[in-house]
Amino acid sequence: MDNARCDEKDISLSDLMTQWPQTIPIFLKYKMLCVGCLVNSFHNVEDACKEHGVEETVFWADLHQGMKYPTPPRG
Repeated sequence: MDNARCDEKDISLSDLMTQWPQTIPIFLKYKMLCVGCLVNSFHNVEDACKEHGVEETVFWADLHQGMKYPTPPRG
C-alpha cells in the first residue's frame, strides 16, 4: 500500500480513506455512506459512484480538490 496513488481507479475505498482521510468529508458531502461500510474494502470509487448515482468524474474532481491533487484518474 506504500505506493498507492489516489488516482488509481482500482484503489479500494478503505485504502483511499485510510491514506487520505481528508476525503472522508467529501464522501459524506455526497451522502455516500461508504465511511465505515463493511464493503468499502472491496469497492472502488467507480463502484461507489454507480451505487449512489453520483457522476464519477465530478466526484473525482471533488476528491482531488479536497486533497490538493489535480491529476485526473488514470484509466
